Amino acid sequence: MTEQRRAELAGRLEAVRERIAAACSAAGRNPGEVALLAVTKTVPAVDVATLIDLGVEAFGENRAQEAAAKAVEVAELRPAATPRWHFVGGLQRNKARTVAPWAARVESVDSVRLADALDAAVRRAADEGQRDAPLSVLLQYSVDGDPKRGGIPLDGPDGLLQLADHVAGCPALRLDGLMTVAPLGADPDAAFAAVEAAAARLRAAHPAATELSAGMSGDLEVAIRHGSTSVRVGTALVGERRIASG
Repeated sequence: MTEQRRAELAGRLEAVRERIAAACSAAGRNPGEVALLAVTKTVPAVDVATLIDLGVEAFGENRAQEAAAKAVEVAELRPAATPRWHFVGGLQRNKARTVAPWAARVESVDSVRLADALDAAVRRAADEGQRDAPLSVLLQYSVDGDPKRGGIPLDGPDGLLQLADHVAGCPALRLDGLMTVAPLGADPDAAFAAVEAAAARLRAAHPAATELSAGMSGDLEVAIRHGSTSVRVGTALVGERRIASG
C-alpha cells in the first residue's frame, strides 16, 4: 500500500460520506440511519485493510470464492478487526457452503431453493464450528421483472412476499429486509419510489425486516430520499482500479 493510494482512498471515503450526509440532510433524515457498504469486489485485501483503518466496517463482495479467500487474507492483515462481509451478487445454490462460514449477510436471496440451500449451509457451518449466529438475508426485489438482472417481483405465487414467509420459517436465516438495483435507463425517482412501496409492504408483513439496501455510486442520493438504510458504493470509493486479490 503506497501513501498515494492510502490518501486516495481517504479522500474518496470522505467525499462519499459527505454525499451521504448531504442526501440525508436534504431528505430530513439522520445520517446515522444510512450505512455505507463498501463494494470491494476484485479489489485487493490491502485496500480493504486500509479502509478498515479509515473506519469502514462493512464490505460487499459478489464472487464467492474470491470473497472467501479475501476474508482470510484481511483477517491476517488486521487480526484485531471484525469487518462484516456481505454477499451482494447473484449466488448459485452450490456456492452456499462457500459463503456460509464468512458472510454476515447475503443481500441477493431471490428464490426458495436458494434460501433452503443457505439455511442448510449455515446449519452445517454452525455444526462445524465455523459460525455461531444465523445468517442475515435480504430479499432481492426486481423493479422491472427482468429475470436476467436477478430479483423477484413483489406479488404472485413466486413473489417476494411469499418468499419472505418462507425465509421467516428457516431456522438458520434471519429476514432483515430488502435489496434492489435500479434498472438501467429507468427514471431513478420512479424506480426507488416503487422500491420504497415494496419495502413498506414487506415490513407490514414482517415488522423486523427494516433494512433497505438501495443506491450505488450513481444514484445513492435518490435512494436515500426513498428510505434506503444502506448504500452499496464501489467505484466512487475505490475508483476504477480492479486488481484481484492474490
